Amino acid sequence: MKFNTKTIHGGQKHEEATGAVMTPIFQTSTYAQSSPGAHKGYEYSRAANPTRTALENAFAAIENGTHGFAFSSGLAAIDCVLRLLKPGDEVIAGDDLYGGTYRIFTKIYEKYGLKFQFVDMNEVDNVTTAISGKTKLVWIETPTNPLMKITDIAAIASSVKSIDSSILIAVDNTFATPFLQQPLELGSDIVMHSATKYLGGHSDIVMGALVVKDTTLAKELHFIQFAAGAIAGPMDSFLALRGIKTLHVRMQRHCENCEVVAKYLVKHPKIAEVYYPGFKNHPNHSIAKKQMKDFGGMVSFRLQDESKDAALKFLENTQVFTLAESLGGIESLVSHPITMTHASIPEAERLKIGITNSLIRLSVGIEDVNDLLNDLEQALRN
Repeated sequence: MKFNTKTIHGGQKHEEATGAVMTPIFQTSTYAQSSPGAHKGYEYSRAANPTRTALENAFAAIENGTHGFAFSSGLAAIDCVLRLLKPGDEVIAGDDLYGGTYRIFTKIYEKYGLKFQFVDMNEVDNVTTAISGKTKLVWIETPTNPLMKITDIAAIASSVKSIDSSILIAVDNTFATPFLQQPLELGSDIVMHSATKYLGGHSDIVMGALVVKDTTLAKELHFIQFAAGAIAGPMDSFLALRGIKTLHVRMQRHCENCEVVAKYLVKHPKIAEVYYPGFKNHPNHSIAKKQMKDFGGMVSFRLQDESKDAALKFLENTQVFTLAESLGGIESLVSHPITMTHASIPEAERLKIGITNSLIRLSVGIEDVNDLLNDLEQALRN
């Protein structure tokens, strides 16, 4: 199947008892057994639930994996990956990460003996130089949140594996989605999503996803999920499955609108800098063009006025863009990283990589693009 067909049919089958086209919501915790241990494939919904199974099959299909896992949140999915490691193991990660990822790395797992190095992944050598005999995981986020850096997944995966093939390569594919980028095809071992965002697409669920190809790795992840219990419920699984079925058409509009918005911003006299990988002068444009189908629905920018007050004034004046956490829904959202998504990162670390008072992040939705431009214009004017 081609991708657009996979989003609708990938890994799916009609419900056997009734022929229902859409997967039912199996709102049950347990399942009848004809004899102890004799059942129809389901025992208890922490281990598996038919609605969640259908969603996990869809995750695997759209990422070209063999096994998918649905979690109660994106951070629960990250937590599951980190539980593969043991005290003393080392992780190499990008220096521009979602604040929640940075928080779970440094505030939770450093206490349990994992060690983290944060490097600029624009250069492959920065990653390979950081590798030691204790390195077990390389964590890539691309495009990054919020500075829209692009990491060459294939180059890093190839270089790292040539040094030590046992090191796992994990990619947070939340911003790109499998519509734009397929990390497993580029050499990664694990793909992670905050399915809260584009996969769900309607700002009505909180969910995480992992997808892998390797069966042994899949068994390890499933055991951890089963033992720790951070599963997605059947209702949320149903909503995410419904969201995936329109992912391709939504992403097309997100990308189209974002390009128009980015071009508007870069010409505006009150804007100092725009972070958008679709621009030819973006330092990673050639990589983005090589590994992504399009450039996504996210754009960040800095105001000429670097004061926090100027940013807050703009943020409070938008009307179509909603000031809110999260991203990837059909509606356009605006956020202020230093006070919202990245507040948990120490100020010195934020400033070092360019997350300043005037940095603003847009999740460009699928509304009429002229309404979005008019809203930005009035917010910047006022």
